[in-house]
Amino acid sequence: MNTILRKSILGIAGLTVAGGLAAGPLNHDTSTPTTRNAAVTTTQAAKLDSAALIPHGVQGAQSRIDLDDEQTKNVKAIIAATKKAGMDERAAVVSIATALQESKLENLGHLGDRNDHDSQGLFQQRPSSGWGTVEQITDPEYSTTAFLKGLKQVDGWRDMPLTVAAQTVQVSAYPDHYAQWEQQAADLVAEHWNS
Repeated sequence: MNTILRKSILGIAGLTVAGGLAAGPLNHDTSTPTTRNAAVTTTQAAKLDSAALIPHGVQGAQSRIDLDDEQTKNVKAIIAATKKAGMDERAAVVSIATALQESKLENLGHLGDRNDHDSQGLFQQRPSSGWGTVEQITDPEYSTTAFLKGLKQVDGWRDMPLTVAAQTVQVSAYPDHYAQWEQQAADLVAEHWNS
């Protein structure tokens, strides 16, 4: 990518995060717009390098959901596991966006007929695919660590759009769906990384 275009993209991404999303992202959900966790204050965003959170800018329309206490607890668990793994804020953004797509940040058990094979947990990992036991993949720290281990093995993941990095680890039937959660994931990392 040429230098001018890259700097422009990074500058726009930085303004978006630092500006606190005054207008808010698009919402595909028909429910009431998010009020809690919707915007990051300029002070919170300034604590983190905005270019590290969204280095390539967001791709496509963005989705957003309201989080309850359990989902927020899972966000904090993903961030804690990311720090424990020695990875940075961008890894947390990729992880949270992936979990938003896979489970809406709910630690899902077996869903019976609605289940995708034997997928469970925040990342919808499968015991039959070697992700771990049911007990392990429904533990937020373990499942995040397993996801991050896969992410570390993706050469150049930091230089990829979020959806490409997530898809390389997850191998989803819907590879482009991760992109829609990037802004909310970045907002959540900005809000909770230093808390």
